[in-house]
Amino acid sequence: MPPAPVSHNGVRHGARGRARREEIVRAAIEVIAERGFRGSSLAAVAEKVGLTQQGLLHYFPTKDELLIEVLRQRDEWDNGGSPEAVESSWTMAGLDTLVQANAARPELIRTFSALLGESVTEDHPAGEYFHDRYRRTRRGMESVLRREWGDRLPSGLTPAEVAPLLIAIMDGLQFQWLHEPDSVDLVASYRAFVHLLDPEDAR
Repeated sequence: MPPAPVSHNGVRHGARGRARREEIVRAAIEVIAERGFRGSSLAAVAEKVGLTQQGLLHYFPTKDELLIEVLRQRDEWDNGGSPEAVESSWTMAGLDTLVQANAARPELIRTFSALLGESVTEDHPAGEYFHDRYRRTRRGMESVLRREWGDRLPSGLTPAEVAPLLIAIMDGLQFQWLHEPDSVDLVASYRAFVHLLDPEDAR
């Protein structure tokens, strides 16, 4: 039998341990969505999963480590565990599917948005993560746009010029939608922007 996998903190966990870690991450997502990262505590997360704080520390020794696991898990759900998937295999149709999926999981998007907003503050533990993520995602979006339209979009803009705008639309719409879900249609608004990129496309 192969040895149990080793977690980021060096502790070996079997199937039960992995399931427990996933349960803790999901509880952390709920707590962060409610309180933001600064207002969250390991004790609150532990209470949600029926552990003592000391028991939770067996799986995640620090709050920062739990935060990074929340962000890593979110990316894994989006792209199958490969941080480079957006560069190698995503398409405009795939991005549309992702926006639809996000509209069905407000709790996860609320957590991501809360962490994104807080990460611009000095010394925030997620600052480096988001810096690297945006740099990687801009590069990936540029590749997606180039595969779809070549070196120039119908508007005359280049993929490099449009990539940060596409990301801004996706993330910005999420903030508006979280505030007013009955007034902002996340999927329809995203599709309206894509239509601006190529008005003649009947997609």
